Amino acid sequence: MSRCLETVGEEMKKALNKTVLVKLRNGVELRGRLRGFDLHLNVLLDDAEELIDKDVIKRGLVLIRGDTIVLISPLEVPPS
Repeated sequence: MSRCLETVGEEMKKALNKTVLVKLRNGVELRGRLRGFDLHLNVLLDDAEELIDKDVIKRGLVLIRGDTIVLISPLEVPPS
């Protein structure tokens, strides 16, 4: 495995069970608790919410295909 993939995997593991923001290619933004991911960055979010302007639509448990993801950002800062 390449060093880049190792680093991504390490950072994703730190974000497990924490709230993350996921932005998709089509402009959709989702916020939820990261429950899992795989080598292709397919992502499982629990308690997911779709953010549309200032509205929030509850989506529950969602599986996001990795090739649709543009950005994954932790919303909870892990302790140093």
